[in-house]
Amino acid sequence: MASDDASAKRVLVTGGARGLGRAIVTTLAAAGHDVTFTCNSSTEAADALAEELRGAYPGRDFSVRQVDLSDRDSVSAFAETLAGEDAYYGFIHNAGQSYDSLAAVMDQERAERVMQINFWSLTKLCGALVRRMTRARTGRIVMIGSVVAMRGSVGNAAYAASKAAMLGYMRTLAMETAKRGVTVNYVAPGFIDTDMMAPYENYRETMEKQIPMGRFAAPGDIAAVIDFLLSPAAGYVTGIEMPVDGGLMAAMPVHR
Repeated sequence: MASDDASAKRVLVTGGARGLGRAIVTTLAAAGHDVTFTCNSSTEAADALAEELRGAYPGRDFSVRQVDLSDRDSVSAFAETLAGEDAYYGFIHNAGQSYDSLAAVMDQERAERVMQINFWSLTKLCGALVRRMTRARTGRIVMIGSVVAMRGSVGNAAYAASKAAMLGYMRTLAMETAKRGVTVNYVAPGFIDTDMMAPYENYRETMEKQIPMGRFAAPGDIAAVIDFLLSPAAGYVTGIEMPVDGGLMAAMPVHR
């Protein structure tokens, strides 16, 4: 059941069960949006979050969709489902996967999986959602990228390439939809204090010293920017890449 609050708008978030995704979902829920979010393996955490939000905001709509973004058929089926539903006001592509390897020795199969999750699933879901947005002459699309799309980072070739592909796609989609009231933007976090950074724990102190603000971002730091981009105040903001990195891109490149 949709919310009775006239200010509530339907938003879709990929990868919403844990970490940054969870922060995005809870922040947008607090802002008055009805949120649908995807998960793959974290079904228990996703269901618990949806139940928690239903308790906190009675009468509002919070739902979980299990989708394997690494599987083309799964993404296509989900896109078909979305195309048949009521229009979404917002789409935040947060789901992502990393793969560490030197550029010259990347495993193609693993690199293609990263590209499928980070980039191709994005384009497929945008295709399912954006036409309804342009017809309604309103909509907000936010892509969670990375500063590595704009700066070199040893061992991150596949991940950086996927995030750079997102950046190029964002710029084009923003130009194609601007006159119809749809904004498309790219948020580029630096290092975020989530489970994704666990493999780099031994380097954390060194990495933090090279961030001007001296710390990793909290998930809420990124979620607050997304909340702004979905707000009426950001109605004239489109086609931008927005680093949220504690000053990292303004400083010298980080070395582990």
